[in-house]
Amino acid sequence: MTTTNTVTSESTCTKKCLDIHTIKQYLPHRYPMLLVDRVLDWEAGKTITAIKNVTANEEFFNGHFPHKPVMPGVLMIEAMAQTAAILSFLTMDVKPDESSVVYFVGIDNARFKRPVEPGDQLVMNVEILRVARGIWKYKAVASVDGQTAVEAELMCTIRSAADASQPAGK
Repeated sequence: MTTTNTVTSESTCTKKCLDIHTIKQYLPHRYPMLLVDRVLDWEAGKTITAIKNVTANEEFFNGHFPHKPVMPGVLMIEAMAQTAAILSFLTMDVKPDESSVVYFVGIDNARFKRPVEPGDQLVMNVEILRVARGIWKYKAVASVDGQTAVEAELMCTIRSAADASQPAGK
């Protein structure tokens, strides 16, 4: 596939990687909501591993919390969902256009195990569990230094922008 990069021995990637420029071709998100910095590896229809480098300059740390900065759990879930969306588009071998929208359908069994702080690197591993009737279900785990920070089952659907304002069952 033309979107993969061959990795040199000086890179932190050892397999198929996507840099930030390629990630922006798969996600409509931009700063401050783009929460995937690099894809380290992926296998279409199966799994993806990506990272979010958490820096002290993140906007959300100004208010969450000024005395003890912690990445909000909802943003950790969002980072895993963005990673899942990339995997879905790679699996379908398409790049989304301006008429594509990826929506959450559900989040199950979310568990937060450790805080994520400035200087941490959030490593997200997402696995496709199944795809049925336009609903993608994933098992997602994000960790820091090998310790699980958050895990959840995520469900998403890909819709056209024209249909995006309609309820999910329509």
